[in-house]
Amino acid sequence: MSAEDFRALYERHVGHVVAGDMKAALADMVQENLPAVFEGVTVPRGAVNGHEIKAVRAEDGKQIGETVYDTPDGMIGLRSIWELHDGVWKAAALENFPVPGDPA
Repeated sequence: MSAEDFRALYERHVGHVVAGDMKAALADMVQENLPAVFEGVTVPRGAVNGHEIKAVRAEDGKQIGETVYDTPDGMIGLRSIWELHDGVWKAAALENFPVPGDPA
């Protein structure tokens, strides 16, 4: 997948999260990994005041997207790791990353 194609896919996924369309966001994920992918990870739940995509890159045969979400509960840095599953790129893992300036 080209960098441009992954960016478009990732931007669409982030748009689902920002819109609160969790059904569409979950459809972008490896179904076998649910709900374990969310264990120990803080994710936006509900309203998102704003967001900024910080990075989109390929790494070790995977695609990585990083976004900071501004939620009523604070800033959330969320990294998603995408893998090719049955010919389709899907988010296989999530992890948080520190947001500069956020006390949490």
